[in-house]
Amino acid sequence: MNKNAIGNFYVDRTIYSPNADDRPNDTDVNLLVIHGISLPPNDFEKNFIDDFFTNRLDFSVHPYFLTIAHLKVSAHLYIDRSGILTQYVPLEKRAWHAGKSSFQGEHDCNNFSVGIELQGSDHVPYTDEQYFRLCNVSRQIIRLYPNITMDRIVGHCDIAPERKTDPGRLFDWSRFRALLRD
Repeated sequence: MNKNAIGNFYVDRTIYSPNADDRPNDTDVNLLVIHGISLPPNDFEKNFIDDFFTNRLDFSVHPYFLTIAHLKVSAHLYIDRSGILTQYVPLEKRAWHAGKSSFQGEHDCNNFSVGIELQGSDHVPYTDEQYFRLCNVSRQIIRLYPNITMDRIVGHCDIAPERKTDPGRLFDWSRFRALLRD
């Protein structure tokens, strides 16, 4: 395991994404955004997330990849189906996970949020390992950024409802919040 640069939690893997930059000065990190991703969509066997977040995705491998060829994206953290935690962007940096977004009237959520991707889709329940790892890392993120309160933990669908549906209807928000409170 690698110790995160911030020093408060452990990650299993660190792969740095070039798709990040500095947050605006004096930014109050106060939002946690939960995402769901699989590449190709709904395929958990072939995992191309590392390649996608590091701009090394071979677009000829799958027809879907041509539809995302123009994107440069990342997330701070990614949790696969078995609960393995990968860090792509240090938490103090701005990851490019939210896209065009707003929360409570404040636009460009990348500026003030931490983004966590879960390997999944709108059509498949998430695993126990993912919920437990997500809760563990979320607690630690909340300790680092105490202005992330329970009502400021949202899905990508909440900050970009016209574009996004993740983490999907099968993400169990009640279970996640109950585990987070324990």
